[in-house]
Amino acid sequence: MNMSNYLANALLNQVFRNTAWTRPTTIYVALYTTNPTAADTGQEVSGGGYTRLPIVFGPPAIEGGKPTIKNIADIAFAIATASWGTVSHIGTRDAATGGNLLYFGPLDSPRSILANDVFKLLTGSVAHTLT
Repeated sequence: MNMSNYLANALLNQVFRNTAWTRPTTIYVALYTTNPTAADTGQEVSGGGYTRLPIVFGPPAIEGGKPTIKNIADIAFAIATASWGTVSHIGTRDAATGGNLLYFGPLDSPRSILANDVFKLLTGSVAHTLT
């Protein structure tokens, strides 16, 4: 997954300029029908019973030579009460609504979510790395 401009700036300022950054206490996963981009310009799913869900990550481990964290539990969204469109990307955010995009990336296989469908992310399927 890719780091957002917001998070990159916050980390650089915190580490190299001693500029305080308030880290989020809860991270949420969001679904998108378009690429969120590093500038947070994508189209997030809305309506039809959709809400962002909290995500919990395990400790970092080296994978492919890069420090990586992954979600430690399945994340099952509520049953869609209407079509959500084709979910093509996911992102992690620092608030249940609004807030800032932290990381984002495409799904391996975009999925059309219709009424009565359930979208689920399996354990270990959301990974964030630093290079």
